Amino acid sequence: MSKPVQQAIVIGLGQFGFALARALAERNVEVLAVDLAEERVQAVAPHVTEAVCLDATETEALARIAPERRDFCICAIGDNARDATILCTALLRQLGARRVIARANDELLGRILSLVGAHQVVNPEREFGQRFASQVLHAGLLDEMRLGDDLVVSEVQCPRAFIGRSLRQLTLPARFDVTVVALRRRDGTVEMPSPEVPLADGDVLVVVARDGQVAQMIDRS
Repeated sequence: MSKPVQQAIVIGLGQFGFALARALAERNVEVLAVDLAEERVQAVAPHVTEAVCLDATETEALARIAPERRDFCICAIGDNARDATILCTALLRQLGARRVIARANDELLGRILSLVGAHQVVNPEREFGQRFASQVLHAGLLDEMRLGDDLVVSEVQCPRAFIGRSLRQLTLPARFDVTVVALRRRDGTVEMPSPEVPLADGDVLVVVARDGQVAQMIDRS
């Protein structure tokens, strides 16, 4: 049985909201994109299931797009409209939205959004800054994603010292407390790691480790 298609509302089509709506649509999510500016709605329309121009701080207008029927609703309104972000988030919850994700660019706004009912608060600028700082400091670190407060999933370009050696020979869990969970080969194929197969130039290691352990592995390799 095929998995049901998820439905989402993305409110606020600035750079973040536009990119998010398009990325979700590319992942086969039925996206209803919303903004008060007609030109932004027209720009995103070719990329999503539906795009509408309305004021998401008005109860009747928001009710017309039925947030209670969606799998999740994202309030991506920019930080120059804090009152609108707070009001929109509160109204989504009031109208029965199952899962509300709201954008905040500072801790105070984040706390307020949680208080008015956001299930999750995201700070894309801070999160990007943290990831980019790690990439600048540690050559070979391609990307990373946090899992909770302590664990990090990272993509690491295979260090030169690892080329031609197997994971069994490298003993990364014992040496660095780093576990390789997948390999992306030079041709783009992704596979489960074999402990006996030597790593090759161009391989990308997908690893799970505690914060700071991957940087230590890169710096000492």
